[in-house]
Amino acid sequence: MILIDHSKISVVALLILMASSNLPSDRVFAAEVASGPQCAAATYRQFDFWAGDWDVFDVDSPSQVAHAKVDLILDGCVLREDYQGADGHKGQSFTMYDAARNVWHQSWVTNRGELLEIEGRVDAGVMILSGEDHTRHTLVRGWWKPVNGEVRETAATSTDNGKTWKPWFDLVFRPTTSAMSPRPVADDKMTIAALDSQYQLAVKENNAATMDRILADDFILVTGSGKTYSKSDLLAEARSGRVQYGRQDDTDQTVRIWGDTAVITALLTEKGTDDGKPFDKTVWFSDTYRRTREGWRYVFGQSSLPASKGSPQ
Repeated sequence: MILIDHSKISVVALLILMASSNLPSDRVFAAEVASGPQCAAATYRQFDFWAGDWDVFDVDSPSQVAHAKVDLILDGCVLREDYQGADGHKGQSFTMYDAARNVWHQSWVTNRGELLEIEGRVDAGVMILSGEDHTRHTLVRGWWKPVNGEVRETAATSTDNGKTWKPWFDLVFRPTTSAMSPRPVADDKMTIAALDSQYQLAVKENNAATMDRILADDFILVTGSGKTYSKSDLLAEARSGRVQYGRQDDTDQTVRIWGDTAVITALLTEKGTDDGKPFDKTVWFSDTYRRTREGWRYVFGQSSLPASKGSPQ
């Protein structure tokens, strides 16, 4: 989001809850990877349009004011923003959907000791979050809207308890072209692993909306028997409910990154019924993801022949 500063910077954020674990960091990471995806439902994915590697500009200015990297962490449950302002103002925000209260929550912290917490919901595709700036005793409201592969972020403040509002800043997040905007490979690997787990859970639950969001429009799957399936084929199957899964999960994930292309290999176990006929199989697969202006998309899948037969695929 935007910083709590009169310079026009980004305020967004949900502070995260890692304090309670006494495990060493390597064991914490292992536990995260091992746990199943808990945030694959469509509601959790409403703010994914903000994920990306961004150069940040004032709307009416050609001058870049910041670089921001927004990625999915903690099995895709949290959006983390790393904001690097051109004036040295730095901050991180953490944003997540709080299902217990049916609200989005965000916390923002900076290298100047600032803290801002805001909450809200999506309205007509726009994320709207608001809260109180306790330092300046003002109300703050922010809007995030996807526009042609970019993200427009605007904010306003009120000093009369919301009766009137005045503009604070108006920023646009554009896909980065700056050589000073590195993409940490480790972060991309975590993002791809979480995204693929979300996809497998969506398949298990016949969640066509989540599958539609992750799959590229020109997606193709090639199975070990040589059959091919398009995006529309997989969405139609999910909507029909013909296949019911008791199990659909992967293990032994390995992610490799080459710039804007990622390949994940894993061992997939599937068990369920297809049109009432039982199947139980294990296959190796390789899934290829491509970074786009809208984020990572699943573009190609290839699976081996099953180790045990029983599925029509």
